[in-house]
Formats: sequence, structure tokens, C-alpha cells
Amino acid sequence: MSELNPLIAEVIQRIRIRSKNTRSAYLEAIDEMAADNDQDRGAISCSNIAHAGAGAGIDQADYLTSKKPNIGIVTSYNDMLSAHQPFETFPAIIKAAARTAGATAQVAGGVPAMCDGVTQGRPGMELSLLSRDVIAMSTAVSLSHGVYDAALCLGVCDKIVPGLVIGALSFGHLPAIFIPAGPMSSGLPNDEKASVRKAFAKGEVGRDALLKAESSAYHGAGTCTFYGTANSNQMLMEIMGLHLPGAAFLHPHSDIRHALTVASTEQAVRISRESNDYRPIGKMLDERSFVNAIIGLHATGGSTNHTLHLPAMAAAAGIVLTWEDFSDLSDIIPLLTRIYPNGSADVNQFHAAGGLSFVIKELLSAGLLDGTAHSVWGNSIDDYASEPILSNNGLEWRDAPDSSGDLSILRPICEPHQKTGGLKMLSGNLGKAVIKVSAVSETNRVISAPAAVFSNEADVKSAYADGKLDRDVIVVVIAQGPQANGMPELHSLTPMLSNLQDKGFKVALVTDGRMSGASGKIPAAIHVSPEAVKGGTIGRIQDGDMITLDALSGSLEIAADLSHRPDYISASKVNPNSFARLLFAPMRDQSANAEAGGGINLTAGHNT
Repeated sequence: MSELNPLIAEVIQRIRIRSKNTRSAYLEAIDEMAADNDQDRGAISCSNIAHAGAGAGIDQADYLTSKKPNIGIVTSYNDMLSAHQPFETFPAIIKAAARTAGATAQVAGGVPAMCDGVTQGRPGMELSLLSRDVIAMSTAVSLSHGVYDAALCLGVCDKIVPGLVIGALSFGHLPAIFIPAGPMSSGLPNDEKASVRKAFAKGEVGRDALLKAESSAYHGAGTCTFYGTANSNQMLMEIMGLHLPGAAFLHPHSDIRHALTVASTEQAVRISRESNDYRPIGKMLDERSFVNAIIGLHATGGSTNHTLHLPAMAAAAGIVLTWEDFSDLSDIIPLLTRIYPNGSADVNQFHAAGGLSFVIKELLSAGLLDGTAHSVWGNSIDDYASEPILSNNGLEWRDAPDSSGDLSILRPICEPHQKTGGLKMLSGNLGKAVIKVSAVSETNRVISAPAAVFSNEADVKSAYADGKLDRDVIVVVIAQGPQANGMPELHSLTPMLSNLQDKGFKVALVTDGRMSGASGKIPAAIHVSPEAVKGGTIGRIQDGDMITLDALSGSLEIAADLSHRPDYISASKVNPNSFARLLFAPMRDQSANAEAGGGINLTAGHNT
């Protein structure tokens, strides 16, 4: 491992200084929980423990009378999410592994798990980002019984993993290991799927052809194979040391996946509160962990959604991240991977080419990853430059490969796909924003064009269908931020905007909302903050205003005098009582801004 790059050390130090008070308050809370008798299963009343053990079956006697560690399982299982369907069988595997390891295990609770792929462009999408906080609270409720010595968190997809992390950090005195299910086998290539979507948007093929293509792409149990938020989550859990090494991208029904689930259970016992190697998640994750996460995001061209999720996750641990941290690190972290939508390969091909262990090894070798950060396995993240194999002796780890198996997918530090990271931060008189540049060609990274302003997706689609966007244009979609409507993704606009670009027009998107973690070749300034409904400049843009999006210099500017224009006033015709909007209204109204992650403002809570 090389000496850590000075800029990375500087970013870690400034986060540490910035977070001094909030982090100290959080760590004090952890120590109080760890010392509280209510968190000791042996100290609670007979009636309480009898209730907790009544459903323990063959483990009941051990659970009630012994000092064996008890592992709480928090699961996001449902069989509507392909990525989470395999979790149906995991509790039985974990319970059996725990018995063998001299422990017990219980399903502590379940958390909701919605699929953005199902709700894209539909009312349910307005609940998507807010569901992260519901998941966090559900995780906390699951762990609230005070009878667990460690936790195993089962989750994969978009808001689920960040929510599980936030919830686990709220009981930060407990060790926690994350167990993924893995990606589905490769189906219809992603480029072909995207081509059919674009043809459908043009009216060249019918719904039957579109459905056939989509079903061929999303065809079985496991995570979708493109590199969106779900698979970016798995990269993050590994590079932050919350997985066992190499767990991220193995098929759900493979023998090695089963072996890793067993090994994760055994490791949870080894690091539990009853062990001599106690590793509480709230202390294990620190500033180094979150900087490593940002570095991993840049090096792999990961999801823009994590410019929301990582600040929220960090805040749960009393750590304050800003978009400046993302931006500064982007300048020195090279892009090492090309995975769809940043290339044609899927995550299975990425894993076969050398995968995350190769990425970690390369970053460590160049001093671009802090190998001293803590982990649930081994001594530090330095031990994650390895990959699991099944040998005659069972599950073992070997060193990461020395070279890439496919340079079109995965490259070493010395010859990266591009010299800087996959994400850029923008700022200017329109506010702050985020853009994913890893899939955007260099010729499209600077766009100047007149604005076409909309307040919802449906109106953009109507304008496209009527040919009103067949020109150089920057589509501005306002009132899509956290406090406006929960910040739904606008990914269903991608095929239309791509078609306009293919016609030779200069096209971009500017919005205070989100795009998908699978954002592609259209330059998109997203998460614009302040948002329109909070008086943001974006709410004063009018049709025809000239906007310049410059992803090279990192600027987002409008060439118009907005000083006399009024702030945006919502004229939404959406029924505020429909589709659970009323139920989630208090969460929308109190959401943090985009840079703070949207949702619950946990940093403010640590300051009080």
C-alpha cells in the first residue's frame, strides 16, 4: 500500500474538523447505549425475555438460558423485487450457521423495499426517496428490543441499503454486517434494451416489442445487471468494509454465495458484543470510510443518487459531508470502469474481468484509497484487495488479480478510461448541482441553449411528442425537489432526450429533481439546490432564457436578469391526498436540502 495521496488526507482531516461536535455527540450516545443494562439480554426481566424467545423454536433453550450471542436479522425480503427475492431463504441459512458457530439468530424485523424500476414515471415514485427514512426507522424499530449482540442486514437496492445503514447507525453500539443477494444472470444486453426503448419513444416499435425486450433484460432473481444505484450500493458496502470481501457481485443461487452468507454469519458472531473482537458499526465507520465510499463512486462511475445517500448516511454517524468533498476528490480519482450506462458491459462481465477487488487493489497501490479504514473483516480495508474462492478446504480468499481480464471494461490506474472521476459538481448563479459525466461524450460536456421550462414529466413528454423540442434546448424541470414532491427520479425522460441528441441537437436537462442511478449520455444538471419551492433561482427561469452547462469548468449559469422575477409558486394540479401523498406530507415538509441528502436532517439532530 502506497502513502495516502495528500489531497485525500486533507479531505479526511477537514471532514474530521467540520464534524467534531456532531461526531462527539454521536459517539457519546453509542457509549451510553453500550453501557445501558437495557441492551444486555441477560439483565432484562424474565417476562421480557420470555416474550422475545417464545418463537425461537429449537433455539429457545439456548436463547433463554445461555450467554450465546444472539444475532438480529433485518431483512428487506419481498418477491416483487427481483434483487430481494433470494432473501426468502437466507434466514434459515443464517440460523443454521449461527447454531454451528455457537450462537442464535432471529429475524428482528422487516423493512419495506420498493422498486424504482416499477414506479418510474408514476405516482409511487414520489415516495421513493422518502422511503429511505421509513426503512431507517423500520430498521431502528427492528433493533429496538435490546436482545441482540450483532445485526445482519439483508438488502441490495436503491433506498434500501442507505436506509439500513442509517437505521443500523441509530443503534451504533451493535456490530452490523451487510449481506447482499447478488446480480441476476446476464440477459438481453443493456445497449439493445436501450435501443428498443428509444425506438418505442419514436413510435417505431409497439408495446409488444418493448415488453419483450424489457422482460429479456429483467428476467430472473437477482439485481438488475446495469450499474445503477443498486449495484453502486453493493460497491459501497464493500469498499466501506461492511461486506465480506468479494461479496458484492456473485449470483444469488451460486455455491459461493451460500458460503459467503454462512461466513458472514460466523463473522457476526466473532465481532459481536459478547466477543473479544467487538466492532460496533458506529465506531467502525468513520471519516475514512465515507471518503473511501466517495472515491469508489468516482472510480467506478457510480450512481448520482449517492450524492444524496452518502451525506445522509454520514450524518447518521455524526459526520458532515459536503458536495465540495465529492468535487475535490473527483479531480484526482481516475475512472477505472466502463459498465452500462457508462459502457456496454454489465456487472457480471465487470466481476469476471477482475471486479471490485481489482479496483480496490489499484486504488490502494496508488495511494488513492485509505487502507487503514476499519472493516467487519480482517484488520482494515487493506484486506479487501482479495476475492473469495471455493477450494477443497472450503471458502478461502486469494489476492486480487494483477491485471484486468478485459481492458474495455476494467483498466489499471496507469491507463484509466478517463483521468478524473465519474461525477462532477456544478455551481453558478443557478445554485449547486450534480452531473454524471462518465457516460457523456466530451463534445457534449458544454451546452449553451435556450430553456424550455416544465413543472412535471408529463408535460415534457407531451412537448416531445408534439415536436416542440426538436431544437437545441435545455429542458428545465422544476418543483421536483425533496420538499416539492419527494424528489422522484425523471429517468423516463432519458429515451426522448437521447433521441433528440441523436438527431444532432444540443440537449441537456436541468432540474432540482433526480435522474436515475443509470443516468446516461445526456448531460444532466440534477439535484439543483436551493430547489424551486424553497426560493431557488431555478424556479425563476423562463422559456427562452439562455443557460450554459459547463461540466468541464464545473459551472451552471443563466444569462438573464432574474432579480425582478418572483419566486416560484406551485400550481400543481396533483391531488395532495392521493397515492399516500398526505401520509408522507410531514416528511416532505421537513426534508433537508439535496446537499444534506434530502429526508430527515440528522446532522441538525446531533447538534441539538
